Amino acid sequence: MTIELKNFLVKKFLLHACCAPCSIYVLDKLRPEHDLVVFFYNPNIQPRAEYEQRKEELKKYCQKIGIDFIDADYDYQKWFALTDKHKTCPEKGERCSICFQERLSVSGEYAKNHGFDLWGTTLTISPHKNADLINQIGRGVGERVGVPFYEADWKKADGFKIATQMSKDEGFYRQDYCGCVYSWQERNRKTNNL
Repeated sequence: MTIELKNFLVKKFLLHACCAPCSIYVLDKLRPEHDLVVFFYNPNIQPRAEYEQRKEELKKYCQKIGIDFIDADYDYQKWFALTDKHKTCPEKGERCSICFQERLSVSGEYAKNHGFDLWGTTLTISPHKNADLINQIGRGVGERVGVPFYEADWKKADGFKIATQMSKDEGFYRQDYCGCVYSWQERNRKTNNL
């Protein structure tokens, strides 16, 4: 489904998003040319209070700027089952690949089952995440489900820096770990020099 608007060809775009600080810049860039819907599927985020805080802040921001928000299932048990054998992997290791695969697969399936023309993710804005790997996984899921994946490395051209300033201007809570309990533990070990 496409909509003609101000000489742009606007496509129905499902954007997987993990939090408001990672989304603000991406939403700003994509809004002029796409009919965006934010899809929050992040069963990796622990503890539950952290998950709810990130979700509610992003949901509130989407309401503020007039973008629909889809709250997907918090299937943390499935996520733990998928990653349990990789809990000792360092950040950016196999566990992260499995996590990206899960979150992007569910997002791509949702895009397919709900008539989206295009889909993508905010995950590549983080300097701690491998954009090439995320785009490779997204491209593969897109080919499998038949809905093109929008490839981007949002941190380029000062994207992360701009997103950080936009987040400060909005007063967003800024987390200091990826989201999963394993990255939280790794962060604590480094902070405490363990």
